[in-house]
Amino acid sequence: MDAFFLDPDVERLPPEQTRILDLRAEPYPDGRRVRVGLELTPFQKRPDIELTLTDPDGQPAASASIVEPMGWKLELTLHSAHRTPALPAPVPQAQVSEVEGPHPAPGTYTLTAILSYPGLGEVDRRAVSIEIPPAE
Repeated sequence: MDAFFLDPDVERLPPEQTRILDLRAEPYPDGRRVRVGLELTPFQKRPDIELTLTDPDGQPAASASIVEPMGWKLELTLHSAHRTPALPAPVPQAQVSEVEGPHPAPGTYTLTAILSYPGLGEVDRRAVSIEIPPAE
């Protein structure tokens, strides 16, 4: 909520000095989702952020694009693309049952955050490793 209740004493940095202060990742117990926490330096101009979760083989497992966030403290949930089953056609609600999709191998995943500005490009990058347990 920082963007809505601006503190005049907080120094906001220009785009070329904006940085990622903290990147956290925590798997949910179901092994299908990852809770992400991201903290940026206070900024004068809203940046763009690309998040990519790669599996132990280096393949993309999930991603998100955040365009001009309002605040500098963000929390979100990434859903693994590996775990989403493809349905051939829409199914009426009464017939929907839980479908288990394929589960990638548990292991060490990497979450990468890239902070950028149009016209300036990448200004900061941060990566953290996260251990994804076998799905329950």
